[in-house]
Amino acid sequence: MKHRFSWLRVAAAACVTGSVLVAAPAHAGLFDDDQARQAILDLRSKTDNLASQLAAAQRTILDQSSRLDQLNQQIATLRGQNEDLTNQVTTLQKQQKDYYTDLDTRLKKFEPQKQTVDGVQGTVQPGETEAFNAASQQFRNGDFKGAAASFRDFIQKYPQSPYQPTAQYWLGNALYALRDYKGSTATWQGVVKNYPQHPRAPEALLAIANNQLEQGQKAAARKTLQQIVDQYGSSDVAQKAQSTLSGIK
Repeated sequence: MKHRFSWLRVAAAACVTGSVLVAAPAHAGLFDDDQARQAILDLRSKTDNLASQLAAAQRTILDQSSRLDQLNQQIATLRGQNEDLTNQVTTLQKQQKDYYTDLDTRLKKFEPQKQTVDGVQGTVQPGETEAFNAASQQFRNGDFKGAAASFRDFIQKYPQSPYQPTAQYWLGNALYALRDYKGSTATWQGVVKNYPQHPRAPEALLAIANNQLEQGQKAAARKTLQQIVDQYGSSDVAQKAQSTLSGIK
């Protein structure tokens, strides 16, 4: 009986030992699953964090892109405004330049100006050129009486004008056209006497010679033509005078 009890104790101990041996692997497997699960959870957490960070980075990039677009639009707007301002400034500068140019031109009309008339430089007073041109236009239009009156007025009004020799020369032509031979000759003689070096002087002498020839004053005409050749031998007028002189019989 005692022997049987001992055997039972041994069997019970063996069973307990077997149970422990069987239970040990089961406990080890449970422990590995928990670690794997935790690792998965940790990985998920890290993945979620990375996804959150990525989403945040994407939002930041989108925000920066949007701001960049806004800045580009602002830059484009500023460029357009700058171009408009540049165009406005250019227009204003041109207007200002035109204004001062026009003002200067207007003021010059009221100031004496240096001017060359028939190759001779002189000072022209305001209104001189316009008055001379008006008289000349009357002559060209065939209004010889009006031209003569205008040239006389000019000669009296502008005694120091560089147009004086030319105005007197054309006054002589106007009188000649009116068949006032005496008056025209006297006028041309004044040009020769007062302005002997002026380009109109030999022309005035040639006109006097032609006037004399028309009146049958051949001797006087020869004398006048010879004067042209002697005094103005290098001029074109002298060549004409020589040709006319050779034709007088």
